[in-house]
Amino acid sequence: MGADAGAGPVVLGVDSSTQSTKVLAVDVESGAVLASGQAPHTVSSGGGRETDPEVWWEALLDALKQTGEYAARAEAISVGGQQHGLVVLDAAGRPVRPALLWNDIRSAPQAAALVERHGAEWWAERFGSVPSASFTAAKWAWLTEHEPQAAAAARAVRLPHDFLTERLGGAGVTDRGDVSGTGWWASGSESYDEALLGEIGLDPALLPAVLGPGERAGTVGEAAVRGGLPLRAGAAVASGTGDNAAAALGLGLEPGRAVLSLGTSGTVYAVSRRRPTDPSGTVAGFAAADGGWLPLACTLNCTLAVDKVAALLSLDREAVAAGGSVAFLPFLDGERTPNLPYASGLLTGLRHDTSGGQVLQGAYDGAVYALLAALDQVLAVDGAPSGGAVSSDEPLLLIGGGARGTAWRETVRRLSGRAVQVPRAAELVALGAAAQAAALVTGEAASSIAHRWGTAAGPVHDPLLRDEETLARLAAALPLAGGS
Repeated sequence: MGADAGAGPVVLGVDSSTQSTKVLAVDVESGAVLASGQAPHTVSSGGGRETDPEVWWEALLDALKQTGEYAARAEAISVGGQQHGLVVLDAAGRPVRPALLWNDIRSAPQAAALVERHGAEWWAERFGSVPSASFTAAKWAWLTEHEPQAAAAARAVRLPHDFLTERLGGAGVTDRGDVSGTGWWASGSESYDEALLGEIGLDPALLPAVLGPGERAGTVGEAAVRGGLPLRAGAAVASGTGDNAAAALGLGLEPGRAVLSLGTSGTVYAVSRRRPTDPSGTVAGFAAADGGWLPLACTLNCTLAVDKVAALLSLDREAVAAGGSVAFLPFLDGERTPNLPYASGLLTGLRHDTSGGQVLQGAYDGAVYALLAALDQVLAVDGAPSGGAVSSDEPLLLIGGGARGTAWRETVRRLSGRAVQVPRAAELVALGAAAQAAALVTGEAASSIAHRWGTAAGPVHDPLLRDEETLARLAAALPLAGGS
């Protein structure tokens, strides 16, 4: 970074995830990260996962202040946020109750009832996805059934990133990337499905306007600055998007490249020219923030599940050992892919000579197996062959907190049989949001900005021979967990 880095226009990219809010101050020309901030969230435990949205707002203020002068200098800001969560607001924009998060599985019966009512093919064709417990429509159905007074008090219904965007820019808006994960936005017509909203008792007037790629959500107002927002009045507020769509923007992702993200949840996705319509429900047919599509499969149990196993065994998370005969499906919070919301962890194949390190490696294997099982279907949306390992010369892009761990990287290489590339750029959700903000400043497409910044550059690790023996053990164990 040269002496003049940061002297030009600066933008802010926000990643409001399940566990924390991160902010990057980014130089528009070079993509250099000039400053950063982070503040934690509190999340309830158990089957019900909730956070007061005011926690997100306070965390955002805290993280912005940590960027110092750059927050006040920034010309634009954008928020990438955790998907699916249900935020219910009163007439003053205050939360009626804590937000129901994406990994709250209490809405599984409501999701099943919605699918049964119309059939999986109807959902896939109309909305691009078959709803699971994660989807916002199922959470609204749960709320109306279990807390009707809270539902009746709603004067606005938002997604997590919408809540923060509205606080920043003053307008009730969302974007096609995030709204495509609600279960009430019809991807075929790119509009709210009023018939479905009527079925679940949600007035469409309570929902935000859906912005297209490159549209501005608003500007930071004088009142917000006087109220303690450490930004300058008049700074542009971008539409923002969901976290995975933001990371795809941050990578400048193009069709044919797959991303495997290892975080609180695990995801595998690619951008596509075709609208996904998978009636099996494995592939969620999300929209991409750039106007295309983002077929995606998501697991609930990824780094947190493996870290829990390491803690139970009193092992460092890297203390894995090869060999052994265990098959471990670490579905500690139920699972979304495969769709087993009531599952728990399953460990088989223990012997007297099984070591703790082998059990820990088994947890890694099971978490990665669940993601790779959906990889072919994700890539097949755009015409890649399905069945067996997808033939591709492009390495898997490995991102998220787990991508920095040797055990995670080597497990992906061994079970996928593919080369793996780990981008040097960290915090790709926040970088994608920053690229979206920068697009308001320069007029370029966000993906073009990401390419200019070189966000996907990083070392490539050659493929390993696929570990068919471990894959076969895991496939044999899956029916015992309730899968097929």
